[in-house]
Amino acid sequence: MLNFVRSCFVAATALSAGSVAAQSTDPFQDPISAEVLPGWSLQDGRRVVGIKLTLLPGWKTYWRAPGEGGIPPRFDWQRAKNVAAIDMTWPTPNVYVQNGLQSFGYHDVVVIPVTVTPKSASKPVRFRGDMDLGVCSDVCMPHALQFDQTLSHSETRPTPVIAAALADAPYTADEAEVSSSVCKIRPTSDGLSIEAQVTLPHTGGQEVAVIEAGGHGLWVSSTKTRRAGGTLVAQAEVLHESGGAFSLNRSDVRITVIGADYAVDVKGCTAG
Repeated sequence: MLNFVRSCFVAATALSAGSVAAQSTDPFQDPISAEVLPGWSLQDGRRVVGIKLTLLPGWKTYWRAPGEGGIPPRFDWQRAKNVAAIDMTWPTPNVYVQNGLQSFGYHDVVVIPVTVTPKSASKPVRFRGDMDLGVCSDVCMPHALQFDQTLSHSETRPTPVIAAALADAPYTADEAEVSSSVCKIRPTSDGLSIEAQVTLPHTGGQEVAVIEAGGHGLWVSSTKTRRAGGTLVAQAEVLHESGGAFSLNRSDVRITVIGADYAVDVKGCTAG
């Protein structure tokens, strides 16, 4: 699985670059296209923009943590100008199960809000980047997108479609009344086993938890998720892509609980 993902992204970086901003590099009809929604400026000088991804019917793309059946998106901001920091807010993904593999992503249209911190708030920002991602229908393939937009700081009114995408993001732990987040970690023959215990109100329906390890090169399996009263318990295996030994920092662990009513984003956990 890991070799497949790495191979996909080696192929993705080999795709030719197009000359039109926010266009795919594939010369044929693409299953996905990108558009930068310019957004608005905050009082502290930061800009809020949106990356709008539109997919052909029957196609899907993946969330930041795609699951065992998906390809993770990758961004390169090296060509951006007057940018000090970029913070992406991912809308709550859909849960897909295909051929026994669970994945998380989007179909039709998704808007990903991006908050850009400029180096100089008084100067324009060139929001220029490259995105490698996976798209799937009957088959899965890597894809490459580019976008290039100069952002002014004149507009201060929120753009409704970006504001709606921000509202569709998972709740924070405080918003969802999470009272505790505990991670029990033990070694296995291949890596580590992690059991997350998150105490929070039920999020509706059949809940699914996603665990992200936070470290470079770490892969986390799909979770086995169950309820024990007011606590959601999620167990997963963590491996390093090199096959070697590694450590896991609990403060870097991120647990997303996806329910039928809403999702919750829990950052960090304590020792069990």
